[in-house]
Amino acid sequence: MKKNLFFIVFFFLVANIIIAQDNLKAEINNTLDAWHKAAAEANFKNYFDAMADDAIFIGTDATENWTKTAFQAYAKPYFDKGKAWSFKALERHIYFSEDKKTAWFDELLDTQMKICRGSGVLVFVNNQWKIKHYVLSMTFPNDNTDEVIKIKAPIEDALIIDLKGRK
Repeated sequence: MKKNLFFIVFFFLVANIIIAQDNLKAEINNTLDAWHKAAAEANFKNYFDAMADDAIFIGTDATENWTKTAFQAYAKPYFDKGKAWSFKALERHIYFSEDKKTAWFDELLDTQMKICRGSGVLVFVNNQWKIKHYVLSMTFPNDNTDEVIKIKAPIEDALIIDLKGRK
């Protein structure tokens, strides 16, 4: 009888942990989906309210490493025109710290640039998830690496020299 009771209690504890984890993943998915939707709808307030005050956004260009304030200044003209960008998650993986107050993720996105990869970190503050760090990357097939390098080289060779000169 004690063994059966132990297994029943153990089962319910494990089930509750799984349910809680699924609920947290749903919250993260909702936060990220709403963030992407706000950009597609050019809703500046909702888009930037989803980000922590000290958030960092890293774009696809090697020079794009923005604080939230700098990213707002860059993005505002696009939002003001009613056309920002449209990203829809095709796949997303979410992970949590032990205390469940930090989450990190990676996602494949359907975008106007075709498939892109997003990755980032969210923190749970004031009873809500906020995007603290986001990295957007364009993907390309490995078989086309040489072609992509030829396109990038003239621009990025100069940038490499400049960045090395800053050290």
